[in-house]
Amino acid sequence: MHQVSDDGTGGGVVTDRARGRLAGDAPVSRAVPVVLRYDPGFSPATVRFVLPGGVEWSFPRALLEDGLRAPAHRGDIAVWPCGRVQTVVEFHGEDGVEVVQFDNTALNRFLKHTYAVGTPAAPLAPR
Repeated sequence: MHQVSDDGTGGGVVTDRARGRLAGDAPVSRAVPVVLRYDPGFSPATVRFVLPGGVEWSFPRALLEDGLRAPAHRGDIAVWPCGRVQTVVEFHGEDGVEVVQFDNTALNRFLKHTYAVGTPAAPLAPR
């Protein structure tokens, strides 16, 4: 599901829903819903992933883009390709590590939506 709402600044807030596979110690991963958000009025360089239980992670959009092609890491978050059609996002927090595997299609679609809304217009510099 994809939704764009007005953020009051003329830019849109993107909310996509994706299905991830939560990897853990169990031999079988489990499917979980993940909300992918982008609000250029809040931060045009940041994306947010909301995991089950309302745990929200914010990180640079560039990290997600880079991690689709090659392993990338910044702070508590790592992103890397897993085969040709999936990507892993690893979140390190105080309560442990969450490892979520996504289909590349969902992440690429989300990134496309973030660029479609653009970023808020910068004020013109005085002449």
